[in-house]
Amino acid sequence: MPDRSVLVSRSWKGFTRFLREMRWIAKGAVSTDHPLMAHIIPIRRCNLSCAYCNEYDDVSKPVPTEVMVKRINRLADLGTGVVTLSGGEPLLHPELDEIIAAMRRRGMLACMITNGYLLTPDRVRKLNRAGLDELQISIDNVMPDDVSKKSLKVLDKKLQVLAEHADFHVNINSVVGGGIHNPDDALVVGRRAIELGFSATVGIIHDGDGQLRPLGDRERQVYHEMKSLEKSHYARFNAFQDAIALGKPNNWKCRAGSRYMYICEDGLVHYCSQQRGYPGKPLDDYTVEDIRREYLTEKSCAPYCTVSCVHMVSYFDFFRGKQTLRTEVPSQNLVKITNAGK
Repeated sequence: MPDRSVLVSRSWKGFTRFLREMRWIAKGAVSTDHPLMAHIIPIRRCNLSCAYCNEYDDVSKPVPTEVMVKRINRLADLGTGVVTLSGGEPLLHPELDEIIAAMRRRGMLACMITNGYLLTPDRVRKLNRAGLDELQISIDNVMPDDVSKKSLKVLDKKLQVLAEHADFHVNINSVVGGGIHNPDDALVVGRRAIELGFSATVGIIHDGDGQLRPLGDRERQVYHEMKSLEKSHYARFNAFQDAIALGKPNNWKCRAGSRYMYICEDGLVHYCSQQRGYPGKPLDDYTVEDIRREYLTEKSCAPYCTVSCVHMVSYFDFFRGKQTLRTEVPSQNLVKITNAGK
């Protein structure tokens, strides 16, 4: 059990985070000329090599801290509300705490996605002091196998460390699809997350090429059972996955490159982690005109998209912003925009 000081800090931080989230939602509802969320990569290297993942290598050096802070400030200047550090494995960056502090200094919600392997009590306390708002760990199975080493057996002690020391919000995301051998593992992971006081979500995972693999019967059953464990929260509005679970397309307006941006380690803006290549424009040169163009651009990859964060931020504008431009997105190679004729 966490001590009283951690519980008080967690409660107060949760309240202030809620107020900041409400301001973020209000600002997003009023104006469409700014990003709601950005994922940014401080290091491409990862200490794991999950079979389905196409977002890491084992050689890249950390992005220099001063470069990361400059990019954070640029995102703030564009009006970004939430910034999530991803990778690779962000905890491999030696000055990650300064990057998180830079996000908080500019008033943005500071989030991180990690595999959890490098968490210790001291590391969690440093993340508390840096001002981290939310941390997500995706746990793929109960026992490690040839697909993923992000297993509950390996990570349960890390989860206990978070339960005892973290004053930021923790979400544990379990997955189905993408070659995961035992779909029932998702339920074991989700129930353990709830037991430890975390929120639990479920995701439909892509394969190693970033493509959807329709779920089997048991995978769909587990997916719906996991949905019943999810807590009500703006980030859990992911009904689009109900269609994906059946292998059906979704009809929605993807706002990638506008309301959502993915910033790679080279400082280029991309649609998302699975469609790296366009716009491919340096963040330093990204303007409101770029945001407006991509807001109106229909993406051909959207119907079978599994990237939940892009869906979530696009919900803000589902009722407005008719898309009149189009990109054709063959796998990860993107061609130029054409008139959609709509």
